[in-house]
Amino acid sequence: MSLPAEQNWLVLYNLISDLTKKEYDIPKGINPEMGLIRSSISSYKRDPSHPDLINGLANAEMSLNNIQGTILTIAEQEGDEYVDHWLDLFRRAMMGEKVFEFPKSRSKFLVNTPPGLTTGRINLRVPLAEERVQEIAEWNGLIIEFDDDVTVALHGDKPDLQIGLKEMGFFFLEE
Repeated sequence: MSLPAEQNWLVLYNLISDLTKKEYDIPKGINPEMGLIRSSISSYKRDPSHPDLINGLANAEMSLNNIQGTILTIAEQEGDEYVDHWLDLFRRAMMGEKVFEFPKSRSKFLVNTPPGLTTGRINLRVPLAEERVQEIAEWNGLIIEFDDDVTVALHGDKPDLQIGLKEMGFFFLEE
């Protein structure tokens, strides 16, 4: 499923990338904001009925519109034809058309943190028993995802995550 906001994000991301290649200066706060917007959209897609995620998506869409205005102002330096091309892509995206695909991520685990939670990732030197990590994660109220035996993503409240990661620290020492 692809949301119009997701396609809008992709068009904006590609426009920013193109302008960056053309050596235009993109305001410093935009790239981190784009990351937060993508995270909000992805979280919403996982649970579209959750009120916080619905509000998160609405805020993400407003941020997208603000960034779009800023970036299109920069794009105007390339001329009307360039701007018209990108405006057409934005229009098509908002009508639900799939304009761009997300680039394939090399990582197989969850890239976006659920709202209100903090994420930690562990890459271990040796495979370990899932049960041992699962037990520590559950004890500390963490959401855990295994990519494989040596890559783990943990999500939770920051203090719980810090305690859980500290308790898992001995896995780093195992040979």
